[in-house]
Amino acid sequence: MIIKLIQPRMIKRPMDTGLKTKMSPSLGLLTIANMFQDKHTIIYENENIKDIDFDEKVDIVGISITVDIFPRACEIAKIFQSKNIPVVAGGIHITANPNESEKYFDALSIGLAEFTWYDIVSDFEKGCLKKRYTHNAANIKPENIVSPAYNLINRSEYLYSNIISTSRGCPFKCDFCYNSCDAYKGLFVTRNIDDIIADIKAINSTHIMFIDDNLIGNPSWTFDLLKALKPLNLKWNAAVSSNVVDIPNMLDEMKAAGCQSLFIGFESINISSIEDVSKVQNNVERYNYIVSEIHKRGIMINASFVFGLDGDTKDTFDKTLKWIVDNKIETVTSHILTPYPGTKLYKKFKTTGRLISDDYEKYNTANVVFKPKNMTEQELQHGYLKIYRDIYTIKNIIKRMPKSKNQWIPYLLFNLFYRKFGKFTDFICSIIGYNNIGRLAALVSYKTKSSLGK
Repeated sequence: MIIKLIQPRMIKRPMDTGLKTKMSPSLGLLTIANMFQDKHTIIYENENIKDIDFDEKVDIVGISITVDIFPRACEIAKIFQSKNIPVVAGGIHITANPNESEKYFDALSIGLAEFTWYDIVSDFEKGCLKKRYTHNAANIKPENIVSPAYNLINRSEYLYSNIISTSRGCPFKCDFCYNSCDAYKGLFVTRNIDDIIADIKAINSTHIMFIDDNLIGNPSWTFDLLKALKPLNLKWNAAVSSNVVDIPNMLDEMKAAGCQSLFIGFESINISSIEDVSKVQNNVERYNYIVSEIHKRGIMINASFVFGLDGDTKDTFDKTLKWIVDNKIETVTSHILTPYPGTKLYKKFKTTGRLISDDYEKYNTANVVFKPKNMTEQELQHGYLKIYRDIYTIKNIIKRMPKSKNQWIPYLLFNLFYRKFGKFTDFICSIIGYNNIGRLAALVSYKTKSSLGK
């Protein structure tokens, strides 16, 4: 049987370049690929890399969907369905919002692929494909998690292919996050550490990006992972919750194991905004202390902020910018509050009449799709775009230079060549190759080596 797995073309935000669209492959689709590549022919296509081949002979199609690419996914499905090829839809949007999605696809994969796709393929072969396949979060065990098919990645097409997921889900269920949707309730499982080490060896790189929602969701397990990472002499980045600073010795062990940068969802410097969305792990009054403790160990911070929360006003942008600059935050990822369908926030805004758009292509955290409480839609949109520009001015890049000289090169590479002059870097990548630039950046930044692209 021939299974085609498709990643639809993403919707770029104003600050995005081709570097974003070619950042990394889809681990979700590659996980499905690894489940079946021994018995079936797998075709993996990323529309961000090249156009979809609609004429290729295939038996069944799987599409991974986020909310902003939902309209494009429906278009893709319609073309294959016109050829009598069934289409299975999965991904976080389908998992969070299955009822609305059902009419566009032949089957839905709701939740983790490891608990849906075996039945999907089996039923398809028997000619009895069902409309829905849903995981049971309570039954998921570490040994059930399947590694991605890293062997199917054409590394020359991506900036980074050295990505690993060590867990599924998150112990926290913030209102605006997909982890608050019904299917993800009670879902948080960490993988077997031996399996993670095997993935690291399969990638064959000493620079690793862990792409979990929260690497410290189970602190005792995290300590075990860090112990296993130490002998490997890796340089790595990960996402953690802000309470990392409250776990004794965690930051010390991270540094000793090769941590270079931590992504943290600060979300807002307004206490009322944090409290309003159930971000219970954040304590605004301790933000400065958190930053200081992380920087003290020579670890950089990628700070995430969400603008438009109910405690925010039009003055929030200037205050946040000042905090970012004063605390020398190395990297910032900003979002406009987006009520993803299926989340607690969406249900709240839907029932209170605050949604102003049902155009899902705008649900990419760069557009205002709801009525803000303490500013106009225009003020929110303008403030969001302006703070991105202000953070990456040459003046503020210089002001935010890390105290640790070891971080100067990776800091400048990201701020200048990814953010400030990203279009130029994208042009160079199109000539030299994205993977070559990614490997060069890792080598210059961390003196790491990685395997050559195939």
